[in-house]
Amino acid sequence: MGLTMQEKKKIARITSERYIHSSKSQRSVIIDEFVATTGYNRSYATYVLRYAYIKSTKPLPKKEKLHRPKRVIYDRFVASALLKIWPIMDYICGRRLAAAMPDVLDNLTRNGFLKTSVVTHDKLLKISPSSIERILKHARKDLKIKGKSFTKPGTLLKKQIPVRTFDDWNENSPGFVEMDLVAHCGGNASGDFINSLNFTDINTAWTETVAVQNKAQSNVFKGIILARSRLPFPLKGIDSDNGNEFINYHLLKYCQDEKITFTRSRAYRKNDNCFIEQKNYSVVRRFAGYARYDTAEELRLLNLLYTASRLYLNFFTPSAKLIFKQRIGSKVIKKYDKPLTPFKRVLASPDVTDSVKACLTDQFASLNLVSLFKTIRSTQKALLKFGYQKNKLLNK
Repeated sequence: MGLTMQEKKKIARITSERYIHSSKSQRSVIIDEFVATTGYNRSYATYVLRYAYIKSTKPLPKKEKLHRPKRVIYDRFVASALLKIWPIMDYICGRRLAAAMPDVLDNLTRNGFLKTSVVTHDKLLKISPSSIERILKHARKDLKIKGKSFTKPGTLLKKQIPVRTFDDWNENSPGFVEMDLVAHCGGNASGDFINSLNFTDINTAWTETVAVQNKAQSNVFKGIILARSRLPFPLKGIDSDNGNEFINYHLLKYCQDEKITFTRSRAYRKNDNCFIEQKNYSVVRRFAGYARYDTAEELRLLNLLYTASRLYLNFFTPSAKLIFKQRIGSKVIKKYDKPLTPFKRVLASPDVTDSVKACLTDQFASLNLVSLFKTIRSTQKALLKFGYQKNKLLNK
């Protein structure tokens, strides 16, 4: 017949003090004896002995902590360099910044903006996304502002323009784009105000943006022609929402004549245009903001801003594309590809000609990232000045 619980507890109290104050080799022998006597599992036996000692009101002897000096790899020089590079790259996340680091570091060093030692330079090339986030976490500021939608449905030609959803975008070659208008009304929808026409290619994420005076079909059509002329590859297909600035006979006939596939999303289903909806924020709102723009000078400044930002975004700013998505119960698993700039995605595409790739490579080598950044910031300041003056007049 085995021992009772009371007997086991009594043996544990007697053995616990001897166990706690013994060396490692002696503890092993004591545990063997205790396990043989009580029949406990070895791991559980060590817990019982420690608990019995604590319960006897005798505190456990404190172990001396080993204070090992923390090994610092990314020192203050790396942090200082990152704090200079990060604003130039418009405060992008660590994963995208790490992917852009070789090209950005080369450009900034070549143009004299950044001077670092060889050791710091090598560390910046090797730094991981998580290390970047850890260094920059105290400097990060997250501002989220939600805009308004002014899409008015155009019903006249809906039956002639096929519907296309998010799942239908399976083209593996450049030239199939989504487009949308972003209103610069400043929260006041009265009168005419400038809109930004946004183009983004599904395969390469190449983005073109053009400011138009208003949502008139003729102005929007001119913007589409200009955006098309800036694309580094032929336009094969466009997909829009159901706004009457897009769903009209003029644009439909143009697409038919030019052999361009023209499709539209479902009404009130923004996820059908998820690629362009994301760019509406990351390109238009982040660069042009939410103020009201309605004058000819503001139109000129916006187009000047987009002329610089298209080079900045397409040649220097990497983006990650969703390649896999699976729902397991309430959990959604997403997998993204390696962040690449639209320029590098175009170079990797077999459907783009070698002559176009050579022209883009020469253009990339001639660009000055700091100069582009300064142009963007100076134009943004000029636009903010106009917005400030308007607010001042309204408040009088």
